[in-house]
Amino acid sequence: MNVTFTARHFRPHADVKQHALDTVKKLGKFYDGIVTANVVLSYERATNSIKTAEINVHVYGTVLTAKEKSEDYRKSIDKAAEKLTLQLEKYKRPTSASSCRS
Repeated sequence: MNVTFTARHFRPHADVKQHALDTVKKLGKFYDGIVTANVVLSYERATNSIKTAEINVHVYGTVLTAKEKSEDYRKSIDKAAEKLTLQLEKYKRPTSASSCRS
C-alpha cells in the first residue's frame, strides 16, 4: 500500500506524522485490497484550533473517505481510522441483495 501524507499550512511533529502513517498501515490488516491511502491534516483557527484529519483510501473500484475533527491530531486520526475500518468491513461484505429476492 502506498501512503501519502499532507499537512496543510503547517509542519507536523515527526511523531504525529509517524502515528498517522502507522495507523493507516494498520488498515491493511482489515482489507488487503487497499491500493493507496492519503492522509491530510489541517486546522481551522490559529488559536484554540480544531484539528482535522481526513483519510482517503483507494480500493479497487471506489474511494473510501473519513474526516474527523477534535482538539488533538492523534484523536482525529484515530477516529477517522475507526470510521474507515467500518467502511472497509462493509465494502468487503458481499452484496446479498440479489440472493434475497424470491
